[in-house]
Amino acid sequence: MLIWMILAMLLAFYLMAEVCEKYFVASLEKISKRLSLTPEAAGATFMAVGSSAPELFVSLMALFKPGEEAMGAGTIVGSAIFNILVITGASLVVRKAFVIWQPLMRDLLFYTLSIVLLLFTFNDGIVTLFEVLCFLILYAIYIIAVVNWKKLFNYEDEGPMEIVEKGLEEKNWKLVFAPIDWIIKLTFPKPEKYILSFTISIFWIMGLSWVLVESAVTSAHLLGIPSVIVGLTVLAVGTSIPDLLSSIIVAKKGQSGMAISNGIGSNIFDILFGLGFPWAIASIFLDQEISVVTENLYNSIILLFATVIVIMFLFIIRRWNVGKYSGYFLIALYLIYLTWVIIKSL
Repeated sequence: MLIWMILAMLLAFYLMAEVCEKYFVASLEKISKRLSLTPEAAGATFMAVGSSAPELFVSLMALFKPGEEAMGAGTIVGSAIFNILVITGASLVVRKAFVIWQPLMRDLLFYTLSIVLLLFTFNDGIVTLFEVLCFLILYAIYIIAVVNWKKLFNYEDEGPMEIVEKGLEEKNWKLVFAPIDWIIKLTFPKPEKYILSFTISIFWIMGLSWVLVESAVTSAHLLGIPSVIVGLTVLAVGTSIPDLLSSIIVAKKGQSGMAISNGIGSNIFDILFGLGFPWAIASIFLDQEISVVTENLYNSIILLFATVIVIMFLFIIRRWNVGKYSGYFLIALYLIYLTWVIIKSL
C-alpha cells in the first residue's frame, strides 16, 4: 500500500508540473496580455498564481480533509523554507549574483510582515475571519507596492523574464511519460482558446491536489507520523521542484538576481494568498472554524523568520554581490532543517 501511495504522489507531482507549465501558466500569460496588465502587476498576480498553484490547491484541498487541515499550512510553510534556502542557494551556486537592492528590500519587508502575521495567527491555534482578511489585505497592499515601487525608487531591472523549460522537458523524461503527456494533451483545446484551457487546468490541478493530499495522509498514517510532517517535507519539496528547475535555468542565463527575487515573491504569495484564500473560503462560504495544529509548525515558522535575517545578512555583508559559497551555505541550512524535522517525527 505504501509503495502505491508513493507512486501516486510521484505521478501527481509530474502531472501537476506539466499542467501548470504547459497550460495553466500559458493561459494566464495570455489573460494578462488581454487585460493589458503591466509586467509588475502580472507578475504579482497571475504569474504568482501560476508558479504557486500546486501549494495553493494542496492547501485548499487539505481544508476538506477533516483533521488534516494543518497539512496545507505545513506544505506552505515547508515550501517557503525550501524556496528561500534551496532555490536561492541553487541559483547562487549556478552563477554569482548581483542583486538589485530596491525590489529585494521591498520583498523582504513584505515577507517579514507575512511571517509576523503568520506567527500571530498561529499563536492560539485558531484562525479568525479578521486574521484571514489581514492576510488578503496585506497581499493587496503588496501588489500596489510592486506596481508603484519603480516610481518611488529609480532603478533598472535585469531585463524581462524569459519563458524557460522546467527541466521536465528532457528527452529522457519524454520517452517515459510520452503516453501520459499525450493523454493530457487530448483534454485541452487549441492554444487560442485560452479561457477554456485555463478552466480545464483548474480542474486538473484540483484533482491532482486531491490525489496528493489523500496519498500523503495515507502514507503518514502507514508510517505512523503526523501528516503535517509530510506537508513540511515531501509535499513542500515536491510542489517546489518545478520552481527550482526553472530558477536554475534562469540563473544559467545570467539572471540569478531575478531568480532569487522570484523565490521570495513566491513565498509572499504562498503565505498571504496560499493560506488566506482557502481560509477565506472556509470561513465565509463553509462557515467552518479553522484550527491549526501548531506543535510541528511553530518552530518552522520561527525558522522562516530566521531565514530573512540570514538572507539580509548575506546580501548586506557581501554588498548585494553573492556567490556560490553563500549558496552552499543556504542549501546546507536546509539539509540541517530537513534532518531536524525527520528526527523530530520519529
